[in-house]
Amino acid sequence: MTDTSSYPECDDLAVTVSDDGVVVRVVIDRPEKQNALSETVLSGLSDVLRAADQGPARVVVIRGAGGTFCSGGDLESMASHIGGGPQAYRSGFSGLAELMEQLIETSALVVAAVEGHCLAGGMGLAAACDIIIATADATFGTPEVDIGLFPAQALVPIMRTVQEKQALKLLFTGEYIGAETAHEIGFTSEVVPTQDFESELDELIKDLAASSPVMIEMGKQAFYTQRDMDFHEALSYMREIIALIAMSEETEAGINSFLMNEQPDWKQRGQ
Repeated sequence: MTDTSSYPECDDLAVTVSDDGVVVRVVIDRPEKQNALSETVLSGLSDVLRAADQGPARVVVIRGAGGTFCSGGDLESMASHIGGGPQAYRSGFSGLAELMEQLIETSALVVAAVEGHCLAGGMGLAAACDIIIATADATFGTPEVDIGLFPAQALVPIMRTVQEKQALKLLFTGEYIGAETAHEIGFTSEVVPTQDFESELDELIKDLAASSPVMIEMGKQAFYTQRDMDFHEALSYMREIIALIAMSEETEAGINSFLMNEQPDWKQRGQ
């Protein structure tokens, strides 16, 4: 792994970067708290994404320490806002919403590597990532309804990922579902046997990182932009996007490499 000095330090996150800077792995390192999303974790993840955008990163992987992805928001942090009035609550809950927006907008593809529990705000965090790979024994749910709290922020990416009626049942019952059920309702990209998780994750990362950085950045932005358009508007927009991507030096290099039966040597972003 390469030097991580360009990435901010955070006591609750462990960050490693590949030698070429293309792959960034971030581990939420609060196993004693089931990797709950404290304000420090949320701001730390935001800082990592910001640093990744300033470098050559094409793939960012988020996972949790100790065999658990994330149990959701940190209730102790939430409790500190009791009695503080609406502005204190609004400020205290803004971190996750801002991070989920950033996950969509960042230039790199973001992979949620889910093991164990993926709950509440943690499920929202995963849903805001571009790709979700999970172990067969992973568990998903929005149990904050059990304490009278509606998963309002997590709902936004979840409802754009999961079949509507299945999502509504999940959000209002707080039930836990297994990885296979999560996959059936459209939440995960891939579910793999637990014993094969590391190798399957590495293979996925390798496949994603092999792509042109221009294609990744523009393709990701185009996908999320067209999602809310009607059919004809989206088709018109995507016609312009494919023309722009086709005009890039990276696509030219890719075509030439294909014709020469070689692997393309992509430029890094900003070169």
